[in-house]
Amino acid sequence: QVQLVESGGGLVQAGDSLRLSCAASTRSVSIYDMGWFRQAPGEEREFVAAVKNDGTTDYADSVKGRSTLSRDNAKKTMSLLMNSLKPEDTAVYYCAADTGGLYYGTIQSRNYEYWGQGTQVTVSS
Repeated sequence: QVQLVESGGGLVQAGDSLRLSCAASTRSVSIYDMGWFRQAPGEEREFVAAVKNDGTTDYADSVKGRSTLSRDNAKKTMSLLMNSLKPEDTAVYYCAADTGGLYYGTIQSRNYEYWGQGTQVTVSS
């Protein structure tokens, strides 16, 4: 079992920066890929960014160039720094963890077996 807890969401203005964090709790389960997804009202959940356990990162085009994703395997944490936030970044952001199930690629939500409860990010114009 893996528990994921997100933090760092909130209400910010366009152009601001925000750091989202995810902490994983697990006793003996290995975590491979970790990712961030988001879901805006009335929209489907979409990929934001992912990091493999070797540090390799992948970003959605919508956040590429203004976001930095990092991971601390020893602490089982992941951090997403988003700069130049836009109103269209408004969504609930979810942390996800892949524990070695079938591999579908880091950008596919079905790649991840565990999900956090989500943290709201609201960007005002």
